Amino acid sequence: MRFKDKRAVVTGAASGLGRAVARRLAAEGAAFVALIDRDGKGLAETATGMKDAAVPFVCDVSNPKETDTAWAEIGGRGGIEVLVTAAGILGPACSVAECEPDDWDQVFAVNVRGTYLAVRAAVPLMRRGGGGAIVTFGSTAGLAGSSILGPYSASKGAVVLMTRSLAHSLAPDGIRVNCVCPGSIETPMLDATFASAGDAAARNARAGAMKARHPIGRFGKAEEVAAAVLFLASDEASFMTGVAMPVDGGRLA
Repeated sequence: MRFKDKRAVVTGAASGLGRAVARRLAAEGAAFVALIDRDGKGLAETATGMKDAAVPFVCDVSNPKETDTAWAEIGGRGGIEVLVTAAGILGPACSVAECEPDDWDQVFAVNVRGTYLAVRAAVPLMRRGGGGAIVTFGSTAGLAGSSILGPYSASKGAVVLMTRSLAHSLAPDGIRVNCVCPGSIETPMLDATFASAGDAAARNARAGAMKARHPIGRFGKAEEVAAAVLFLASDEASFMTGVAMPVDGGRLA
Protein backbone atom coordinates (compact mmCIF):
# COMPACT_ATOMS: atom_id res chain seq x y z
CA MET A 1 0.00 0.00 0.00
CA ARG A 2 2.74 2.46 -1.01
CA PHE A 3 0.18 4.94 -2.33
CA LYS A 4 -2.38 4.79 0.45
CA ASP A 5 -4.57 7.91 0.35
CA LYS A 6 -2.43 9.53 -2.35
CA ARG A 7 -3.74 11.34 -5.39
CA ALA A 8 -2.48 10.63 -8.89
CA VAL A 9 -3.04 11.47 -12.56
CA VAL A 10 -2.33 9.02 -15.39
CA THR A 11 -2.49 10.08 -19.03
CA GLY A 12 -3.01 7.48 -21.74
CA ALA A 13 -5.03 5.48 -19.24
CA ALA A 14 -7.50 3.93 -21.68
CA SER A 15 -5.33 0.93 -22.60
CA GLY A 16 -1.92 -0.69 -22.50
CA LEU A 17 0.69 0.65 -20.13
CA GLY A 18 -1.38 3.57 -18.84
CA ARG A 19 -4.20 1.20 -17.89
CA ALA A 20 -1.81 -1.13 -16.07
CA VAL A 21 -0.29 1.77 -14.11
CA ALA A 22 -3.67 3.24 -13.14
CA ARG A 23 -5.03 -0.06 -11.90
CA ARG A 24 -1.86 -0.76 -9.94
CA LEU A 25 -2.02 2.65 -8.25
CA ALA A 26 -5.58 1.96 -7.15
CA ALA A 27 -4.62 -1.52 -5.95
CA GLU A 28 -1.85 0.01 -3.83
CA GLY A 29 -4.22 2.37 -2.05
CA ALA A 30 -4.43 5.56 -4.12
CA ALA A 31 -7.57 7.46 -3.09
CA PHE A 32 -7.90 9.40 -6.36
CA VAL A 33 -6.62 8.44 -9.80
CA ALA A 34 -7.56 10.83 -12.61
CA LEU A 35 -7.63 8.90 -15.88
CA ILE A 36 -6.94 11.00 -18.96
CA ASP A 37 -7.37 9.79 -22.54
CA ARG A 38 -9.36 10.64 -25.66
CA ASP A 39 -10.91 7.13 -25.66
CA GLY A 40 -13.90 7.36 -23.34
CA LYS A 41 -14.89 3.70 -23.75
CA GLY A 42 -11.36 2.60 -22.90
CA LEU A 43 -11.35 4.80 -19.80
CA ALA A 44 -14.56 3.19 -18.60
CA GLU A 45 -12.97 -0.24 -19.02
CA THR A 46 -9.88 0.84 -17.12
CA ALA A 47 -12.00 2.16 -14.26
CA THR A 48 -13.63 -1.25 -13.83
CA GLY A 49 -12.26 -2.78 -10.66
CA MET A 50 -10.68 0.46 -9.40
CA LYS A 51 -13.58 0.99 -6.97
CA ASP A 52 -14.09 4.68 -6.17
CA ALA A 53 -10.54 5.78 -6.99
CA ALA A 54 -10.97 6.26 -10.75
CA VAL A 55 -12.12 9.61 -12.12
CA PRO A 56 -12.08 9.62 -15.96
CA PHE A 57 -11.50 12.68 -18.14
CA VAL A 58 -11.99 12.36 -21.90
CA CYS A 59 -9.30 14.65 -23.23
CA ASP A 60 -6.79 14.97 -26.06
CA VAL A 61 -3.48 15.42 -24.23
CA SER A 62 -2.05 17.49 -27.08
CA ASN A 63 -4.89 20.04 -27.02
CA PRO A 64 -4.19 22.90 -24.55
CA LYS A 65 -7.85 23.94 -24.24
CA GLU A 66 -9.01 20.41 -23.46
CA THR A 67 -6.17 19.78 -21.04
CA ASP A 68 -6.75 23.10 -19.26
CA THR A 69 -10.40 22.16 -18.74
CA ALA A 70 -9.56 18.71 -17.38
CA TRP A 71 -6.81 19.97 -15.10
CA ALA A 72 -8.95 22.79 -13.76
CA GLU A 73 -11.39 20.18 -12.49
CA ILE A 74 -8.61 17.98 -11.16
CA GLY A 75 -7.09 20.93 -9.29
CA GLY A 76 -10.49 21.89 -7.92
CA ARG A 77 -10.65 18.51 -6.23
CA GLY A 78 -7.32 18.96 -4.42
CA GLY A 79 -3.59 18.58 -4.94
CA ILE A 80 -1.78 15.60 -6.44
CA GLU A 81 1.35 13.72 -5.45
CA VAL A 82 1.90 11.56 -8.57
CA LEU A 83 1.80 12.19 -12.32
CA VAL A 84 2.40 9.46 -14.90
CA THR A 85 2.46 10.56 -18.56
CA ALA A 86 1.80 7.33 -20.43
CA ALA A 87 -0.10 8.86 -23.38
CA GLY A 88 1.68 8.29 -26.67
CA ILE A 89 1.28 7.28 -30.29
CA LEU A 90 3.50 5.20 -32.55
CA GLY A 91 3.30 7.33 -35.68
CA PRO A 92 4.39 6.15 -39.13
CA ALA A 93 6.79 3.26 -39.59
CA CYS A 94 9.48 5.09 -41.53
CA SER A 95 12.82 6.85 -41.24
CA VAL A 96 13.00 10.49 -40.21
CA ALA A 97 13.91 11.51 -43.77
CA GLU A 98 10.81 9.75 -45.17
CA CYS A 99 8.33 11.19 -42.66
CA GLU A 100 5.67 13.62 -43.89
CA PRO A 101 5.55 16.93 -41.96
CA ASP A 102 1.96 16.40 -40.77
CA ASP A 103 2.83 12.96 -39.40
CA TRP A 104 5.93 14.35 -37.70
CA ASP A 105 3.91 17.12 -36.06
CA GLN A 106 1.26 14.68 -34.83
CA VAL A 107 3.81 12.36 -33.19
CA PHE A 108 5.50 15.27 -31.42
CA ALA A 109 2.16 16.83 -30.48
CA VAL A 110 1.04 13.76 -28.54
CA ASN A 111 4.33 12.36 -27.27
CA VAL A 112 6.21 15.58 -26.47
CA ARG A 113 3.69 18.40 -26.17
CA GLY A 114 1.26 16.07 -24.39
CA THR A 115 3.93 15.33 -21.79
CA TYR A 116 4.82 19.02 -21.46
CA LEU A 117 1.19 20.11 -21.00
CA ALA A 118 0.60 17.51 -18.30
CA VAL A 119 3.75 18.51 -16.41
CA ARG A 120 2.91 22.20 -16.78
CA ALA A 121 -0.50 21.61 -15.19
CA ALA A 122 0.67 19.21 -12.48
CA VAL A 123 3.62 21.13 -11.07
CA PRO A 124 1.60 23.93 -9.39
CA LEU A 125 -0.61 21.32 -7.72
CA MET A 126 2.46 19.43 -6.47
CA ARG A 127 4.09 22.61 -5.22
CA ARG A 128 0.92 23.40 -3.30
CA GLY A 129 1.32 20.11 -1.43
CA GLY A 130 5.06 20.35 -0.88
CA GLY A 131 6.32 17.98 -3.59
CA GLY A 132 5.59 14.89 -5.58
CA ALA A 133 6.83 12.47 -8.20
CA ILE A 134 6.50 12.57 -11.98
CA VAL A 135 7.17 9.55 -14.19
CA THR A 136 7.31 10.21 -17.92
CA PHE A 137 7.26 7.58 -20.65
CA GLY A 138 10.24 7.33 -22.93
CA SER A 139 11.23 4.17 -24.78
CA THR A 140 14.30 2.15 -25.62
CA ALA A 141 13.74 3.76 -29.04
CA GLY A 142 14.41 7.09 -27.31
CA LEU A 143 17.76 5.85 -25.98
CA ALA A 144 18.91 4.13 -29.19
CA GLY A 145 18.03 4.99 -32.77
CA SER A 146 15.39 3.13 -34.77
CA SER A 147 15.38 2.76 -38.54
CA ILE A 148 11.77 1.49 -38.45
CA LEU A 149 10.29 4.12 -36.12
CA GLY A 150 12.35 7.24 -36.77
CA PRO A 151 9.81 9.91 -35.75
CA TYR A 152 8.72 7.95 -32.68
CA SER A 153 12.35 7.46 -31.64
CA ALA A 154 13.05 11.19 -32.01
CA SER A 155 9.99 12.12 -29.94
CA LYS A 156 10.89 9.74 -27.14
CA GLY A 157 14.46 11.04 -27.10
CA ALA A 158 12.96 14.48 -26.54
CA VAL A 159 10.95 13.15 -23.59
CA VAL A 160 14.10 11.68 -22.01
CA LEU A 161 15.93 15.02 -22.17
CA MET A 162 12.81 16.89 -21.02
CA THR A 163 12.77 14.60 -17.99
CA ARG A 164 16.38 15.31 -17.13
CA SER A 165 15.87 19.06 -17.49
CA LEU A 166 12.81 18.91 -15.25
CA ALA A 167 14.72 16.90 -12.66
CA HIS A 168 17.16 19.79 -12.30
CA SER A 169 14.58 22.57 -12.24
CA LEU A 170 12.05 20.92 -9.93
CA ALA A 171 14.36 19.35 -7.33
CA PRO A 172 14.23 22.48 -5.11
CA ASP A 173 10.45 22.06 -4.98
CA GLY A 174 10.69 18.49 -3.72
CA ILE A 175 9.46 17.11 -7.05
CA ARG A 176 11.31 14.13 -8.49
CA VAL A 177 11.10 13.46 -12.24
CA ASN A 178 12.09 10.13 -13.77
CA CYS A 179 11.48 8.38 -17.08
CA VAL A 180 10.63 4.74 -17.73
CA CYS A 181 11.87 3.41 -21.08
CA PRO A 182 10.06 0.21 -22.08
CA GLY A 183 11.36 -2.20 -24.68
CA SER A 184 8.89 -4.23 -26.73
CA ILE A 185 5.87 -4.78 -24.49
CA GLU A 186 2.73 -6.80 -25.27
CA THR A 187 0.32 -3.91 -25.86
CA PRO A 188 -1.86 -2.61 -28.71
CA MET A 189 1.06 -0.35 -29.72
CA LEU A 190 3.30 -3.39 -30.26
CA ASP A 191 0.56 -5.02 -32.34
CA ALA A 192 0.45 -1.84 -34.46
CA THR A 193 4.21 -2.09 -35.00
CA PHE A 194 3.78 -5.58 -36.39
CA ALA A 195 0.78 -4.61 -38.51
CA SER A 196 2.71 -1.81 -40.20
CA ALA A 197 5.11 -4.38 -41.67
CA GLY A 198 2.54 -5.55 -44.24
CA ASP A 199 1.28 -9.08 -44.91
CA ALA A 200 1.29 -11.97 -42.45
CA ALA A 201 4.75 -13.16 -43.43
CA ALA A 202 6.22 -9.69 -43.03
CA ARG A 203 4.47 -9.23 -39.68
CA ASN A 204 5.79 -12.52 -38.39
CA ALA A 205 9.30 -11.69 -39.59
CA ARG A 206 9.25 -8.34 -37.81
CA ALA A 207 7.94 -9.91 -34.61
CA GLY A 208 10.64 -12.56 -34.69
CA ALA A 209 13.39 -10.02 -35.33
CA MET A 210 12.20 -7.77 -32.52
CA LYS A 211 11.93 -10.63 -30.05
CA ALA A 212 15.45 -11.77 -30.92
CA ARG A 213 16.82 -8.40 -29.75
CA HIS A 214 15.75 -9.15 -26.17
CA PRO A 215 18.24 -11.46 -24.40
CA ILE A 216 15.50 -12.63 -22.03
CA GLY A 217 13.86 -14.14 -25.11
CA ARG A 218 10.35 -12.72 -24.90
CA PHE A 219 8.37 -9.51 -25.01
CA GLY A 220 7.57 -7.70 -21.79
CA LYS A 221 4.21 -7.43 -20.07
CA ALA A 222 2.37 -4.25 -19.18
CA GLU A 223 2.36 -5.22 -15.51
CA GLU A 224 6.17 -5.40 -15.51
CA VAL A 225 6.41 -1.82 -16.75
CA ALA A 226 3.77 -0.71 -14.24
CA ALA A 227 5.88 -2.19 -11.44
CA ALA A 228 8.85 -0.06 -12.51
CA VAL A 229 6.68 3.05 -12.77
CA LEU A 230 5.27 2.59 -9.28
CA PHE A 231 8.75 2.08 -7.86
CA LEU A 232 9.94 5.36 -9.42
CA ALA A 233 6.84 7.16 -8.13
CA SER A 234 7.12 5.75 -4.62
CA ASP A 235 9.17 6.82 -1.62
CA GLU A 236 11.39 3.79 -2.24
CA ALA A 237 12.98 5.83 -5.05
CA SER A 238 13.34 8.97 -2.92
CA PHE A 239 16.99 9.49 -3.93
CA MET A 240 16.37 9.02 -7.65
CA THR A 241 15.61 11.83 -10.08
CA GLY A 242 16.55 12.42 -13.72
CA VAL A 243 16.80 8.69 -14.39
CA ALA A 244 15.86 7.07 -17.72
CA MET A 245 15.19 3.49 -16.64
CA PRO A 246 15.03 0.78 -19.32
CA VAL A 247 12.52 -2.03 -18.80
CA ASP A 248 13.61 -3.96 -21.85
CA GLY A 249 14.56 -7.57 -21.20
CA GLY A 250 18.22 -6.67 -21.73
CA ARG A 251 17.75 -5.12 -25.17
CA LEU A 252 20.13 -2.24 -24.45
CA ALA A 253 22.56 -4.29 -22.34
